[in-house]
Amino acid sequence: MSLRVAQAIAAKDLRTEMRSRSAVSTVLPFAVTMLLAFGFALGPDRLLLARIAPALLWLAALFSSVELCHRSYQHEAANLLLSPVDKGAVYLGKAAAAFVQLIVLLVVTTGIVIVLFGLPAGRAPALLLLTAVLGIAGLSTLGSLLGLLAVRSRTRQAALPVLVLPLVSPVIIAATRATADLTQGTTAGISGWLSLLVAFDAAFLAAGYIVFGHLLED
Repeated sequence: MSLRVAQAIAAKDLRTEMRSRSAVSTVLPFAVTMLLAFGFALGPDRLLLARIAPALLWLAALFSSVELCHRSYQHEAANLLLSPVDKGAVYLGKAAAAFVQLIVLLVVTTGIVIVLFGLPAGRAPALLLLTAVLGIAGLSTLGSLLGLLAVRSRTRQAALPVLVLPLVSPVIIAATRATADLTQGTTAGISGWLSLLVAFDAAFLAAGYIVFGHLLED
């Protein structure tokens, strides 16, 4: 039952996004503008740009996730509270929909980073893909939990980035370091960063499933 509820919530959110295209019209331009601004600010040094490209890629993903997860609750927090379904399943559906949208955004921004900053693909594309999946999973699970706070009060909305950034920092650091190492052609130490991503993803997912209902009723 909970799985079906989660699937229905995820499908609804994705259909809503396909109709409104808010990610395409607002979140994606924001990420692209951020990458372009850093590119122009750092100058034409291709070596420097390639070295910092992984960090810029994940920073763009982070700020996109904050905006995307906030938007997913803007018009339906009250309806979710009154809905007679498992609130944990609602959270899983929200997180799944955010994950799909962020993966698409990451693919687009990765293409831009490759073109603008000369980011190489490295010699282990499978590990690079795994890093992307685990990193986006961390952003979507935490963002879907804290994004609810943004629509409960105006004060909390202003505080959302302050709440997200410290909590998600281990995910961003691990994803950035793993991406940097893999694009430079080394796999030494990658297992440690991937293990850290798995641990935080599991912690965020479990915490979100448990406390989502309480945050919704607050």
